Amino acid sequence: MQDVGLHKSLNAFHLWGIAVGLVISGEYFGWSYGWANAGTLGFLITTAVVAAMYIAFIFSFTELTTAIPQAGGPFAYSRRAFGPLGGCVAGYATLIEFVFAPPAIALAIGAYLNVQFPDLDPKHAALGAYLLFMALNIVGVQIAATFELLVTILAVIELLVFMGVVAPAFDLAHFIAHGWAGEATVSLAAVGGMFAAIPFAIWFFLAIEGVAMAAEEAKDPKRTIPIAYITGVLTLTALAFGVMLFAGGVGDWRTLSNLNDPLPQAMKAVVGTSSGWLHMLVWLGLFGLVASFHGIIMGYSRQIFALARAGFLPATLARVHPRFRTPHIATLAGGVVGIVAIYSDSLVTIAGQSLTASIVTMAVFGALVMYGMSMASLFRLRRSEPDLPRPYRAPFYPLAPAIALALAAICFLALVIYNPLIFVLFLGVMVLAVAASLVARAGGGETVPDGGAPL
Repeated sequence: MQDVGLHKSLNAFHLWGIAVGLVISGEYFGWSYGWANAGTLGFLITTAVVAAMYIAFIFSFTELTTAIPQAGGPFAYSRRAFGPLGGCVAGYATLIEFVFAPPAIALAIGAYLNVQFPDLDPKHAALGAYLLFMALNIVGVQIAATFELLVTILAVIELLVFMGVVAPAFDLAHFIAHGWAGEATVSLAAVGGMFAAIPFAIWFFLAIEGVAMAAEEAKDPKRTIPIAYITGVLTLTALAFGVMLFAGGVGDWRTLSNLNDPLPQAMKAVVGTSSGWLHMLVWLGLFGLVASFHGIIMGYSRQIFALARAGFLPATLARVHPRFRTPHIATLAGGVVGIVAIYSDSLVTIAGQSLTASIVTMAVFGALVMYGMSMASLFRLRRSEPDLPRPYRAPFYPLAPAIALALAAICFLALVIYNPLIFVLFLGVMVLAVAASLVARAGGGETVPDGGAPL
């Protein structure tokens, strides 16, 4: 039998870097589109609700990650709780989230570089990013995680610099003006805008759960994972509200609501176009994109690896590099999907959106399904396996996971209402993938036991 073990080399600081780095690009771009739907005040409420969901979710999800520290993450938990079908649903939902998010980030990296180098095609730059960071992931998890930690620290510092530089110009009156979907007072349209803005609030936190997919490579996961998750979600919550409030309070926020670079534009309004602070923000802002892109590649490769190891994907995808002990084929396979999406972006539109914008929404659908399955697994395993060793137990059980589950369901329904065509596509992909995998597994069996999950 082939050795499919992963190398255990990650400490709590590495894991914090992964937790924050996976998400931090969401503090730099994407979220400001929520202002266009809900206004600053409406989006503030939406973000507060989504932040509450993520805090309740992470405090509960950590119990699963420490009790079952496997590369499959939600796939492993749901499979243990609900059998192969449940595992397959959670596994493919997670895979959709992690494979479909990177193309959008890669194109944003290309756009940043194109500003500095106008002759550079953003798609070619995005391809270069894929090739570079897939290679970095393959050569070793400790090298990859150390790089992730470094760029994450730089990205966090840059966000703090942004807040410090624009703080003297902050005026709460600017943030409040027209704050309800462009109106002075709350209205029915503003309430609808709050629901429409949910995907952009989720973008502040999307993919933090990816730490679970590095759990099998963590040193002392019972101790390091809770530290990383809890400090990570609190770091991201503070940064999310900080950048949103300071960006919205420096002038007319409506000029930032449909831009991919709200922070540089907000700083430009304060310090002017020739300031060294602005140039530093543009260059170091790239680190936020790189941190998330690199971290999500790490996440999707582990999810593909875990599904293949359990027999739900071809066994070739479960191979580990004999020298680097990383899932190299899984890393390359996910990259192929992303590169195809990048070069198809201008050729395909769905419901009036570009392909990349649509697959970002697909990623959010996948995330919400995975959140629901994970919380359901927590409840199920508490009943079915009360003696399962739980080094960390979810605080405020059952209230915290129930809140996370209920809010995820509300967000999912809102997403369906505002994105019906993309939901149909998501559902179709899920049904086909799950059905094909269950049939293939029934015929071929499991490659190796998946770390204690029921066979």
